[in-house]
Amino acid sequence: MFPRLVRLHDLFLERLAMALVVALLGMVTAGIVSRAVNHPFSFTDEASGFLMVWLACIGWMLATRRGAHIRIRFFLDRLPGVPKLGTEIVIELGAVLLGAVIAWKALHVIEANSDVEATTMPISTAWMYVPLVPAGLLTLTQGLADLWQTLTARAGKPV
Repeated sequence: MFPRLVRLHDLFLERLAMALVVALLGMVTAGIVSRAVNHPFSFTDEASGFLMVWLACIGWMLATRRGAHIRIRFFLDRLPGVPKLGTEIVIELGAVLLGAVIAWKALHVIEANSDVEATTMPISTAWMYVPLVPAGLLTLTQGLADLWQTLTARAGKPV
C-alpha cells in the first residue's frame, strides 16, 4: 500500500511539473505577443515569477525523490567503511535539518506576507512561498528515509 502511495505521489509531482511548464510557457508567450502588438499585459512578468518559483520547488522535490541532486562523491567514495558511513549519516542528517528549517521558516514568511497583495495580480505574495513548505517537508522525510536505509543496510555488516 505504502509503495503505491509513493508512486502516486511521484506521478502527481511529475504531472504538476508538466502543467507548470506549459503554464509558464503560455504566460511568457502571452507577454511576448502582447508586447509585440503594443498592448502589453501587466501581469505576465509577475505571474511568470510565481510559476518559476513553483516549478523550481516541484523540480527540487522530484530531484530529492530520485536522489538526483548534485552531489560530489569524489572524496566520499574514497573513504573506508566507518568514516564513509559516518559521513553519509552526517549528510543525511543535514538534509533532514535543512528540510525542517526551510519548512518552518517558510511558514513564517507565508504568514508575514499573507496580507501583502501582488503588484499586478489580486493574490497574496504569500503564494510565492507556499511551495517551500511541501518541498522542505519532503526533503525532511526523504532524508529520514535515506538515513533509515543507510542504517538498516549497514546492520549486520562487519565494521
